[in-house]
Amino acid sequence: MTAVAQKNSRTAFYMALIVAAMVGVAFASPALYRTFCSLTGFGGTPLRAEKAPGAVAGQVGVRFDANVHPGLPWRFEPEQLTVRVKPGAQTKIFYRAQNLSARTITAQAAYNVSPDQVGKYFKKIQCFCFTEQTLKPGQAVDMPVIFFVDPQFAKDPDTRDIDEITLSYTFYPVETVTSGR
Repeated sequence: MTAVAQKNSRTAFYMALIVAAMVGVAFASPALYRTFCSLTGFGGTPLRAEKAPGAVAGQVGVRFDANVHPGLPWRFEPEQLTVRVKPGAQTKIFYRAQNLSARTITAQAAYNVSPDQVGKYFKKIQCFCFTEQTLKPGQAVDMPVIFFVDPQFAKDPDTRDIDEITLSYTFYPVETVTSGR
């Protein structure tokens, strides 16, 4: 094999390796992005916490938003539209979901916080969005959300002037696999 042929073979090998790596990253990117957002609060993704640190001075309003994917026959709404909370104080609110169909349906909620820069300071201790929810025909459930706004929220120049945060959920149907045995 000539030197030019060896060089061409090596270049082709490296190009194939780059293409394979790019395909791998493309398939992994949604999971990597979700992980990144859940670790950093990027894009308004709330973070999880074990417990609230305790209330500090000040207040911020939290508004609750509820949406349902058009293909999901559920009614879904917050039991209250807004609350005023002290940063660091643990707060518990409820959303109510009801299956309006004649069949059992499993769904899961996607969530977000806006404005985006507040995501890293909005911490959820308990939330129905972490698991799939299955409702029987006509069944209604009250689903709690326990959260707090990190006291650092008031010290960050990008968030300290924000007076209202919106916590938004959208329920969407989840395909379940049933065994044919």
